[in-house]
Amino acid sequence: MRTDMEWWTEVRRRVLTGELSKRGACREYDLGWHTLTKILAHAEPPGYRLSRPRKRPKLEPFLPIIHRILEEDGKQPPKQRHTAKRIFERLRDEHGYDGGETIVKDAVRAWRQSRREVFVPLSHPPGEAQVDFGEATVRLAGEPTKVALFVMTLPYSGAIFIQAFPRECTETFHEGHARAFSFFGGVPKRISYDNSAIAVTKVFPGRERMLTKEFLRLRSHYLFQEHFCLVRRANEKGHVERLLGFARRNFLVPVPDVTSLAVLNERLVVSCEKDLERRTRGKSSCKRDLLLDDRAAFLPLPKQRFEARRLVQASANSESLVRFDRNDYSVPVAYAHRRLTIVATVLEVRLIFEDRLVARHARCWEREKTCYDPVHYLALLERKPGGFDVARPLEEWSLPDCFGLLRRRLEAEDDRHGTRSYIRVLRLLEKFPLKELTAAVEQALAIDVTDAESIRTILDHRADEPVTVFSLDGRSHLARVHVPTTDVASYGVLLGGQAS
Repeated sequence: MRTDMEWWTEVRRRVLTGELSKRGACREYDLGWHTLTKILAHAEPPGYRLSRPRKRPKLEPFLPIIHRILEEDGKQPPKQRHTAKRIFERLRDEHGYDGGETIVKDAVRAWRQSRREVFVPLSHPPGEAQVDFGEATVRLAGEPTKVALFVMTLPYSGAIFIQAFPRECTETFHEGHARAFSFFGGVPKRISYDNSAIAVTKVFPGRERMLTKEFLRLRSHYLFQEHFCLVRRANEKGHVERLLGFARRNFLVPVPDVTSLAVLNERLVVSCEKDLERRTRGKSSCKRDLLLDDRAAFLPLPKQRFEARRLVQASANSESLVRFDRNDYSVPVAYAHRRLTIVATVLEVRLIFEDRLVARHARCWEREKTCYDPVHYLALLERKPGGFDVARPLEEWSLPDCFGLLRRRLEAEDDRHGTRSYIRVLRLLEKFPLKELTAAVEQALAIDVTDAESIRTILDHRADEPVTVFSLDGRSHLARVHVPTTDVASYGVLLGGQAS
């Protein structure tokens, strides 16, 4: 069976070459004169064309109503706007429209297409960057976990840097920048952002923004120029949004199964390095070569290290706990009811009173958790030793076996004050690391001295200060022994400085 194009070509060839007359073609192919004229005028079928828009007599009176509904939708929440079907139902029920639904859908589609925004392609010189956060799911220690993805891209070279964090916040925003600048080998002169609350406290008409103190600290350290997109104009940083999707599809598929975010981030850095070998459409060379142009336009990395942290203040409660980011962190009981400064980084939380560091904890990224340091409560338990075995901060405290033996000996020697004496030994952890105290306790047990003062003497012992065991009240104790030494230098003075 011949196609329409084959039939069209045959009629044209036979008539235009003189093989067949026009009248003969009309008779043989059953064509009208106007149809034959069209075939001879066009090398291929021109298709169906309307000379003017088709009239819609039933719908025309209702078009203003449709347009008004669609314009008002622009002020409504995106998930509660009219569908074409809903507009048809309202026309039918509220305005007496008796036409078909399809023609209403065509009118809605035409209106929306006429108002779709068109964007001007933007030029991206070397030395500029774009930043955004996204989300992804990973298997972290066997559990599906949603993570925040910090992404920085360089539109000129197409280079990308991505890291996963537990959550999008000031600390991870800062840490992401610090790692990205280190990876790229410099600081972009101009960085584009959306209007995230991490960086912007108030949006004014146009480009003016009121910036957060922590964003200003980041900018002051690295000296880059910021550029914030207009509200609902994410196309101004479309490069980072496209590459975020690319990274998610290529770096995080299949879903990574890792033991920690540190392991995942090492893999992501390797993926970003490999991606530098790729050449993108329209570019003359690979990303790694173009990155050299970006680096030539970068600002140098500051010599002083930037601390990615958040600074807030809070008070310790009656249980010597300070609340930060929906979690509680302990401080020594001496600082209960005191106002403290919290310095939070991605990895740790430091608590400061006046100018002193009083506590340090690993950062907890879960919710409504309590992070105890048992040592913080020993001073209180020394005064209230009856609570030692039921103290919640000590529930999961695992100490070497020698401490259990020490406690049994102390309590056997003094069933009334033995627990308090044991707590005094544990309080040495306020000044000495567990490893050193463990060694001192083992040595004390070996020479049968168990009081806190003797164990402290062992800890303070130096090679030039020997210790000795003495007995007092039937108990063994340690004391430093002062060994007199000869002042050799004095002989030199007496001999006229000729001592050798």
